[in-house]
Amino acid sequence: MAGVDEAGRGPLAGPVVAGCVILPDYAEYFRFKDSKVLTPERREALYDYLRECGAGIGFGVVSPAEIDRINILQASLQAMARAVSQLTGHERQPDYLLVDGKFVAPVDLPQQPLVKGESKSASIAAASIVAKVERDRLMADYHREYPEYNFARNKGYATKDHRQAIARHGPCPIHRRTFKGVREFLDESSAIPSISQQPLW
Repeated sequence: MAGVDEAGRGPLAGPVVAGCVILPDYAEYFRFKDSKVLTPERREALYDYLRECGAGIGFGVVSPAEIDRINILQASLQAMARAVSQLTGHERQPDYLLVDGKFVAPVDLPQQPLVKGESKSASIAAASIVAKVERDRLMADYHREYPEYNFARNKGYATKDHRQAIARHGPCPIHRRTFKGVREFLDESSAIPSISQQPLW
């Protein structure tokens, strides 16, 4: 049984990333909590523990351009499918999924969606940690490329300083061009048709 969760539904910039985790029977399940309530240091330590204890780990990434094309709901589900596919053929491949949220992942496996699943399943909580750590690492890389937006600190979320940077510099290539807070600052040549950005909840 694998837990599946994503990180990065709400930001104005960067990808959405999903994690898929199969915990071994002997793992210390009590360690895992929703990534949002953990410090960055604690998330990194738990990610290390997942690797040390032999957990099956997969993650999937969907780019900002894909989010703009198919919407954030479909992009989040696609990221989940990619995370699951990383474990296909693995010695610890999943045969049943617990998926955070109210939608199932687009994969041919039996599965159960769980709203607020990070508080109900250790494997979903572990998947949330994988997704958050991998996404934060990507945003740190983007910070080095686009330092004026301070992605290392805001991770692409709509903080005051991030919104001010968009207003000052305009959107960069990793901004989600269909999201409110970004599309208002696009010129006509770079604007794309707006799509409905349906949430996962």
